[in-house]
Amino acid sequence: MRRLLLFALLSLPLLGQGQPQDYVWTSQSRDSSESMPLGGGDLGLNVWVEGDELLFYVCRSGSYDEHNTLLKAGRVRLKIEGGEAAAPFRQTLRLADGSMRVELLGATVTLRVDAFEPVVRVAVESPRAVTCEVSYENWRHRDRPYRSGEGRQSSHKWAKTAGLATTADTVCATEHAVTFCHRNPARTLFDRTVEVEGLAAVRDSLWNPLAHRISGGRLWSRDLRFAGESEGRYLDTDFRAWRFRSVKPSKRHAFALALATMQSADLAPWTAEVERTVARAEADPKGAVRRTEAWWRAYWQRSRIEADGPAADIARNYTLFRYMLGCNRRGADPTKFNGGLFTFDPQGVDTAQRFTPDFRNWGGGTMTAQNQRLVYWPMLRSGDFDLMPVQFDFYERMRANAELRTRCYWGHGGASFTEQIELFGLPNHMEYGTKRPAWFDRGVEYNAWLEYCWDTVLEFCQMILETYRYDRADIARYEPLIESSLRFFDEHYRYLAARRGRKELDGEGKLVLYPGSGCETYKMAYNASSTVEGLRTVLETYLDVKRMRGDTCVAPWHAMLDRIPALPLRTVAGRTMIAPAAAWERINNIETPQLYPVFPWRRYTMASEEPIDVALNTYLYDDHAVWQRSSKGWKQDCIWAAELGRTEDAARLVSEKLADGPHRFPAFWGPGFDWTPDHNWGGSGAIALQEMLLQSDGDRIVLFPAWPRNWNVRFKLHAPHRTTVEAELRDGRLVSLDVQPAERRKDVRILLKNEE
Repeated sequence: MRRLLLFALLSLPLLGQGQPQDYVWTSQSRDSSESMPLGGGDLGLNVWVEGDELLFYVCRSGSYDEHNTLLKAGRVRLKIEGGEAAAPFRQTLRLADGSMRVELLGATVTLRVDAFEPVVRVAVESPRAVTCEVSYENWRHRDRPYRSGEGRQSSHKWAKTAGLATTADTVCATEHAVTFCHRNPARTLFDRTVEVEGLAAVRDSLWNPLAHRISGGRLWSRDLRFAGESEGRYLDTDFRAWRFRSVKPSKRHAFALALATMQSADLAPWTAEVERTVARAEADPKGAVRRTEAWWRAYWQRSRIEADGPAADIARNYTLFRYMLGCNRRGADPTKFNGGLFTFDPQGVDTAQRFTPDFRNWGGGTMTAQNQRLVYWPMLRSGDFDLMPVQFDFYERMRANAELRTRCYWGHGGASFTEQIELFGLPNHMEYGTKRPAWFDRGVEYNAWLEYCWDTVLEFCQMILETYRYDRADIARYEPLIESSLRFFDEHYRYLAARRGRKELDGEGKLVLYPGSGCETYKMAYNASSTVEGLRTVLETYLDVKRMRGDTCVAPWHAMLDRIPALPLRTVAGRTMIAPAAAWERINNIETPQLYPVFPWRRYTMASEEPIDVALNTYLYDDHAVWQRSSKGWKQDCIWAAELGRTEDAARLVSEKLADGPHRFPAFWGPGFDWTPDHNWGGSGAIALQEMLLQSDGDRIVLFPAWPRNWNVRFKLHAPHRTTVEAELRDGRLVSLDVQPAERRKDVRILLKNEE
C-alpha cells in the first residue's frame, strides 16, 4: 500500500521554487543586543538603528589578534541630516537576495555584503536632498590592558591578566577614506603555547598562523570628505571616531568598506591587497550586486523547510539560522560555535561582562570540537556542500602540527587532535595545564574534563566522506587527514598497551581503547562506546567510498576495522542497552555518549537495517540519559528522539530548541553553555528538524519518521547519491512528492505515525 501511495503521488503538482520571506522590524532598537545580522562571503555585520542613527559592527573570518581573539574590524555609524523626522521606520532583512533595507527619516538605506569579495556596500536614497555623516569607530585606538575575566575572549582564558593587553590598531584618514588595521607582533599566543607544551625544540617546524597577521580594511567614498576625529563611549567602551560628511546635500549617497587579512612582517603587501580589493569593488559594482543576488537565490533553491501552523516559527528560525551559516562560505576559518561572525557587546548577553565588542566566552581562535561539529552536520541535508570545506580545511591545515606533536610526545605516527584545539593544531595551553606534574604524560591535557578526549576529529572525517557519498565531492586532499586520524588511534592504543604489558591487543585481537573518554563525561574509560562506534563507522564509510571509486588499496583499513572492539552493551532491569563504555572510573560532565551510536554515527535510526531496540532502551531507560534530557545549548536529545522515531519527544524538544531566542533577532540563541549567538544550539536544532522529516541509510530514504501529522510542512532536503526530495504534508496528507533523480523513488519509504 505504501508503494501504491508513493506512485499515486507522482501525478500531483510539485512544489514551486520558493524563496524565503523577508524578516521585518518596524521599530528601532535599544542597543546592539537588538541587532539584525547581515553577511556574505566571509563577512558578518550586526546592524541596528537607535536614536535615528544606523550602526553596524563588521567581523571578518580569520581576523585574529596576538592573543587569538577574533576581532571586530570596527563599528560604522550613519547619521542622516535633513530627512523627514515623522517618516515611518522599517528594517528589512531580504533573505532572498542577501541584502538589508532600512527606511529611516524618509530615506532608504540599502546594505549589501558581496558574496565573492570582502566588501560592504551602503547606499542612501532620499526623495529630498540630505546630508550624511559617516563615522568609523574604533575602541582599539590605544593599547587596552586586559581586565579581570577578559582573558576568556582569547586563548588565555582564566590566566592572570597582569601584563596582557590588546595592542592598538593603526588608523589613518585621508580626504575621502580611512584605513585601519591590527598588526600582530612576531611573538604571539602561539609561542606561549609551544613553550607550555614542551615543543620549543620544534618551534620552527610548526605552522604559526598568528605571527605578523594583519587584519583590517578601508572605508571610502567620493561622496564624503574627512571632517575630523572625536571621542565617545558606547555602552561600557570608549572609542575614537573618524568622521566624514557629505561633500554636499544630495538625494543619493554611497560608501563602501573593503577588508583584508594576511600574514606579513611588512605592511606594504597588506596595503596593496586593500588597494586591489577597492579597485575590484569600484570596477563593476552593479555586476557584483547581480552575482551576489544570484548566489543567494541559488542557495535558497537548493534546500528549504517551510511550515505554517504549530511549526511556522520553528521553520522560520531554522531558515534564519541557515542564513547566518551561509554568510561564511568563503571564510578563512569555520563559523565559530560561540557566536560566529555575529557577536555584539557582551553586556547584552551577561551584564557582568562589561568588556569591548570583541569579547565572547570560550575564545576566538580556540575550537571546542564537540560544539563545532554541530554547526556543520546540518549542511549535508541542506545540500550546502560548498560551505563545508572551510571546516575541513581547518583540520587539514593543522594536520602537520598534530602529527609532529604525536611524534614528539610518543614517537609513533598519526595526528592527535584534542578537544579544546587552537587554530594551529595544538591544545589550548590553559586546558593543557600550566601546573602539571613532571611525571604526567606530556601529550595529554592535564584536565579532568579533557584528558584522553581524542575522537571528535572522527566526526569531521565522516563529514568529509559523506560529502562524497552525497555529492561525489573531490575529497582527495583530505584523505591524508582521514588516514592520519585513524592511524593515531591504531598506533597510539597499541603503543599504550605495549607499555602496560607484553601484548598490543587483547585476547581477541582487538584494540584496547584505554585510557579513553566518553566525551568529557565518562572518564578513564575502557572502550568508550562513542569512540568504538566512531572508529567503526569512519572505517566502514572509508572502505565504502573506496569501493565506490574502484580503489583496491584497502587491506590496511580492513585490518584495522577487524581490530575495533565490539560496542559495549549492558543489561539494566532486564533491558539490554548501550553502555557508555566497558568500564569507567568517574562521571565528570553532562553528556550522553552512550547515544552517539544513534547520532552522530547513525547505526540505530529509523532508516537503518539494524534493529533499534538497544538504542531505544538506552534513550528511554538509561538513568543518566533520562536525567540529562534537555533542549539547552548543544544538547542533542532532540536529534536522538528524531532518529529513533519518538515523534512526541522530538516535536517537544525541537519546539523548545528552535523557539525564539532571548534577543530581538529570534535566531540569536544562547548563551546556553557557551555564548550568543549560540550556533551549536541552532545546529543541533537544525539537525533534529531535518531528521524528523528525512532519514537515510545506504540507499534507503525514510520520510516523516518523527514528524507530527498535524504539522503542515513543505521541504526540500538532500540524501546520498546526489538525491533531492521535495515534499508537502498538509492536514495529515502527503499532497506532493518529487524525488530526483527519478530512479531513486523506489528507495523511498513514507512513515507517518499517528502517535508514539
